Amino acid sequence: MRLHVGCAQWTHSAWADRQPNPRERLRSYAQWCNAVEGNTTFYATPAPNTVRSWAAQTDPEFRFVPKLPKPVTHERRMSGADDPLREFLTAIEPLGPRVHALWVQLPASFGPGELGPLAGLLRELPERYRYAVEVRHRAFFEEERSARQLEHVLERAGAEWLPFDTTTLFAARPTSPGEREAWSKKPRLPRRTHALTDHPIVRYHGRDDSAATIAGWRPWLEIVTGWLREGRSPTVFVHTPDNAELMMLARRFHAEVRERVPDLEPLPEPAPTAPMTLF
Repeated sequence: MRLHVGCAQWTHSAWADRQPNPRERLRSYAQWCNAVEGNTTFYATPAPNTVRSWAAQTDPEFRFVPKLPKPVTHERRMSGADDPLREFLTAIEPLGPRVHALWVQLPASFGPGELGPLAGLLRELPERYRYAVEVRHRAFFEEERSARQLEHVLERAGAEWLPFDTTTLFAARPTSPGEREAWSKKPRLPRRTHALTDHPIVRYHGRDDSAATIAGWRPWLEIVTGWLREGRSPTVFVHTPDNAELMMLARRFHAEVRERVPDLEPLPEPAPTAPMTLF
């Protein structure tokens, strides 16, 4: 039983005092969180030396959730994308057990009529990895038949349905440029809380106001606590429009869950650099 928490990135200008060595920012980040999203792999497959440096800066217990490249999921719609997929899979090999799951994020235009290519991709991917699929087409959230069809495809492959919960972001009108930008870019979909596997992954998006972000994740505290008591090992990634307080917010979420599940393994203690103002 373990809870992984993290952010969408491992470096931010607001974290400079906690990441004094520019060449080892990931190592510093890993003192605060035990997982990270791999958004950068969506835009470009990293060089092998780069990935080896990621592995060298993290313990084997640290977890990455790298995203499949854009040519595979968005440009070629999971058909005829063997070369970029092979390049990606080769590149991440140095991470070894640090790969928690491969993240298949699909475009909002991907609807129920394209489940065949998704099923084909999941059959072709290596069995040594877990897979988490994020969909954004409203039909999967509003039509029971479409949701069941997607779940059937995922369950046959042992894959998870990865929700991106933006309900807190959209709960009130934007109050800052960052929130207005997030409103224009993030999906506005119902919250989904049903896990298909023993390793559910959640992406939660809050507000610029940390208090509003913390208040908004209360439903997830109970859900994640329930998953842990069922023997599952969930992963939760916290987002906000400016992302400035993410590391402390992620730790705050872990601490609040641990208050409910005292046997939960604690996060590593970071080297003292700045006060943790969210506690």
